[in-house]
Amino acid sequence: MAVLTPYLSFRDNAREAMTFYQSVLGGKLDLVEFSSFPDIMQDPADANKIMHSWLATDDGMVLAGSDTPTGMDFRPPENISISVSGDDETRMQAIWDGLSDGGTVTMPFDSPPWGGRFGMLVDRYGMSWMVTVHAA
Repeated sequence: MAVLTPYLSFRDNAREAMTFYQSVLGGKLDLVEFSSFPDIMQDPADANKIMHSWLATDDGMVLAGSDTPTGMDFRPPENISISVSGDDETRMQAIWDGLSDGGTVTMPFDSPPWGGRFGMLVDRYGMSWMVTVHAA
């Protein structure tokens, strides 16, 4: 079995972002700081930054992320969206409401011609999302 997991990069705010995603999506969040691996940490200023985070929800969603260490080039994501979809309209609406709080809606969460509900946004951390409720 193979697993595909979105892995997000941040500049110094991975802890805040991943905690936000946990508040929206639910689940268990594990955070590992660079200080946990002093032998590979190159800059002491990175000690409390997040080397790896893993958010796993009860309904099977997984999202990972980390801070970009000092000295590494950071490029905010472009031309990619995180897509979350499901049959539970109440759950998808709650996810939409949470992610859009402080973000920018690029396509309202509405009924598209193909049925169901669909919307697009950029969250407060600059990540693009597509949220879908499957057509009945």
